[in-house]
Amino acid sequence: MAKTNTTELLEALAAEIGENVYIDIAKWHLYLSNAKLHTVVAEQLYPLITSDAVNEDQVLQVLGSIPIKIGGGRSELPLSDLLPLQCQVTLVDILEKYQREI
Repeated sequence: MAKTNTTELLEALAAEIGENVYIDIAKWHLYLSNAKLHTVVAEQLYPLITSDAVNEDQVLQVLGSIPIKIGGGRSELPLSDLLPLQCQVTLVDILEKYQREI
């Protein structure tokens, strides 16, 4: 990878997250790119990569701090509550890959 430009790295990270991680609602899979959340997630998780602190607990803590409005904004849930376990594992794997490669 060897991307030195932070913007390029964030864009690549966001794209990979958006294509591989989804919200599961009533067995419907809404990929983060379609939900327009991939960039926000990448930006929030990027500091974990640069500080060499990617682990499941840290990732879940960040996901828990990202509020997702539902029902036209009448309610909010943390993103961590909407991602199935497999997507959380996939996300950690993606972040670990980027951490190794930068």
